[in-house]
Amino acid sequence: MSIFRLSPLRQQTDEQLMARAATGSDTAFEELYRRYARRLKGFFFMQLGGDEELAADSTHDLFLRAYEARSRYQEGSNVSTWIFTIAYNICRNLYRSNAYEAQMLANLDAEPVSEQQIEVELDAAVLDEALQQVLAELPAPLHQIFSLHYQEELTIPQVAEIMGIPEGTVKSRLHKTMNIIRKKLKKYEDK
Repeated sequence: MSIFRLSPLRQQTDEQLMARAATGSDTAFEELYRRYARRLKGFFFMQLGGDEELAADSTHDLFLRAYEARSRYQEGSNVSTWIFTIAYNICRNLYRSNAYEAQMLANLDAEPVSEQQIEVELDAAVLDEALQQVLAELPAPLHQIFSLHYQEELTIPQVAEIMGIPEGTVKSRLHKTMNIIRKKLKKYEDK
C-alpha cells in the first residue's frame, strides 16, 4: 500500500514536493531528502577538505535547517537553489571558524609537494589528483563557485543567487578560477 503513496511523490517536481513539505507533509520532505542527500554530502565533502565526518554532519545540519525553515519556503522558488544556498551558508560559517581554518592550514603544510609528480607521465588519475589539489588550494569563494557551477552543474544565475552576488561577479570569479587552474596545471599540457 505504501508503494502507491510514494509513487506519486516520486513523479512530482522538487518545487511541488517542497510546497507539500511546507504545509506539513513529512513524506514529501523525505522524498526531497532522498533526492538531494547524497549530492549534498558530496558537495560538503569537496568543500570541507575531504572530511567525511564533517560532510555527513553538515548534510544532517542542512536538512535539519531546511526542515525547520520549510514553512518559509516561497512557492515557485527553485528548490535546488534554496537548498544549495543553505549549504553555501553552512560552508561559509565553517570557513569562518578559526579552528577549521587552522586545521586546513595544518593539513596543507603537512603535505609536501613531491618533485616526482612533475615528471610523472600524464594520465587521467594524475591529472584528476592535481586538479583536486589545485581546487583545495583555492580561496573558499573561488572553490565554491567552481564547485557549484562545474561540479553541481548549477547555472550562473543560480550560483549568483546562492552566493548573494551579481552574475557578473560569478562570471569574473569563474574566469579567474579557470586561469588559476590553467596556470597550475600547465605542466600537464602536451608539448
